[in-house]
Amino acid sequence: MIVQTRDELKTAIAQANPQTLGFVPTMGALHEGHARLFAKARTENELVVSSVFVNELQFNDAQDYANYPRDLDADVQLAAQAGVDIVFAPRAEEIYHAGMPLIRLNSGVLGELYEGASRPGHFDGMLAVVAKLLHLADPRQGEYRAYFGQKDAQQLALIRRMVADLDYPVQLRSVPIVRSPEGLALSSRNALLNAEELRAALVLHRAIELISGRAARHEPLNIDDALGLFQMEPLVELDYFVVVDPNTLQELAFNCQDTPFTGQGLVLVAAKVGNVRLIDNQPI
Repeated sequence: MIVQTRDELKTAIAQANPQTLGFVPTMGALHEGHARLFAKARTENELVVSSVFVNELQFNDAQDYANYPRDLDADVQLAAQAGVDIVFAPRAEEIYHAGMPLIRLNSGVLGELYEGASRPGHFDGMLAVVAKLLHLADPRQGEYRAYFGQKDAQQLALIRRMVADLDYPVQLRSVPIVRSPEGLALSSRNALLNAEELRAALVLHRAIELISGRAARHEPLNIDDALGLFQMEPLVELDYFVVVDPNTLQELAFNCQDTPFTGQGLVLVAAKVGNVRLIDNQPI
């Protein structure tokens, strides 16, 4: 079932009257990574709802927003095959029915790091729409769960904090990154890469695997070696490659270079491949 207004969504959920509802917000251009989210939601819930909405507020580049891939028919087909019961595909004026919001959530210090530093306002815009969508899909009774991919690690951390800080009555579920056979994290933006750029983009995973392997062996991480891999790929412009605390996302300044690595960390990377920005991460 496809619904386009908040009233239609509310009515469809009320008619289903589920004891458990799983909600998967997306920006469309769905792929196997999204299908894994849907499958996880399907196994845990009586009703599965997904949204398809390209949120202008989280794009700080108008051209990036214009170029973001859109194919609602294909999205609905993939969602239905993966077990989604209701696809909520609203227009912008349905989400921002009072106009662009004057009162907004602030992502704070956590939203100023990494992706936030490179894309000012991105996380404030993301939280604005996720907050709205979580309200709109709320079944008002029974168990309520929302599903997010681990590829957007900083986004997931901010949503967790928003849900905790604002006491949203929803359980958050995270689903591991889905990768191509070559190791590239699946992303809607991958469709914008040509064959040569797809090959070059594999350096993100190679660099992560280099550091992950050293961490597993409790060796010094020597991140400079990973940075060197990017210097050998002329089509790739590195933004950041860091090892951070998985809870605070603060960069680990200790035991990452010359001393054996112990404890836990999270590798975060972002790079521009051609004109396409890609991100990836991996716990270590």
